[in-house]
Amino acid sequence: MNSISKLKKLAGISAVAFAAMTAANAVNAANWRYAHEEYEGDVQDVFAYKFKEYIEENSDHTLQVYRFGELGESDDIMEQTQAGILNFVNQSPGFTGALIPEAQIFFIPYLLPTDMDTVVEFFNESKAINEMFPKMYAEHGLELLKMYPEGEMVVTLDEPATSPEEFSNKKIRVMTNPLLSETYDAFGATPTPLPWGEVYGALQTNMIQGQENPIFWIESGGLYEVSPNLIFTGHGWFTTAMMANQNFYDGLSDGDKKLVQDAADFAYTEILEHIDGLADEALAKIQKASDKVTVTRLNEEQIETFRARAPQVEKKFIEMTGKRGEELLNQFKTDLEAVQNN
Repeated sequence: MNSISKLKKLAGISAVAFAAMTAANAVNAANWRYAHEEYEGDVQDVFAYKFKEYIEENSDHTLQVYRFGELGESDDIMEQTQAGILNFVNQSPGFTGALIPEAQIFFIPYLLPTDMDTVVEFFNESKAINEMFPKMYAEHGLELLKMYPEGEMVVTLDEPATSPEEFSNKKIRVMTNPLLSETYDAFGATPTPLPWGEVYGALQTNMIQGQENPIFWIESGGLYEVSPNLIFTGHGWFTTAMMANQNFYDGLSDGDKKLVQDAADFAYTEILEHIDGLADEALAKIQKASDKVTVTRLNEEQIETFRARAPQVEKKFIEMTGKRGEELLNQFKTDLEAVQNN
């Protein structure tokens, strides 16, 4: 066989091999489904699309993202994930707390600091976050891929307030989370559990007099229109978690597991950059949109009147979660002390 014939034969073999490889990739490619709790452009949405970007740029898989309301509320998308209808879900511990009581730890007031650098280092280094929580989520058929902060919690009310006494008799919406109810009970308010879809209307009709959320969510959801008094109490950060259906994840090849982990790491890095300065931008938008908005930032003395009530919530957390919850709380404090000492 001359050289030209050999080259033609090799080219033919290469073409067949390439076609076979392409066909195999097409067979192995999947369309994964991911749902989260927020609107277009909000933090969870940005995280989801960064995750999608990495998956699709580094594999033949595709990812379909569903935003708030497209598949129901938070409880609905968690049920769909546990049932295997969804592959990935982003749900905050405020809702996961009904399933994993220990996840409610994020609602103990004044446990987490509000300084972003400290918060980020805590999430990066914490043994509680990175070693203890994944085991707890796995018990419920969930592979915890990332926990990440979204923003400092801000309370909105029908009038300005600076003390627990001024929270008295105020019905403040909380997620369906027993510990968060305990927090606002400790703060002197009347906690009122409501699904997110009912909050705007309940504020508008004075069925409730307030709620809490990160400032970007207050802006994107238009909550300042019906609850214009913003109160920075310094009591904590809104945290969320991104996870996969455990059976789906366990069934992935080693390569796809690494792909998913790398995509989660990429989205996490991107989201930390995204939230840096986001609160200030959202507040500026709110103040530009409405001249009825007031902003109250509690001073240290005022904060102390709220912080003094936190032990009541810690005690309730331990009652609800037992020895394991107490161990988690102790590890949280140890992790935070290490970060703050650094």
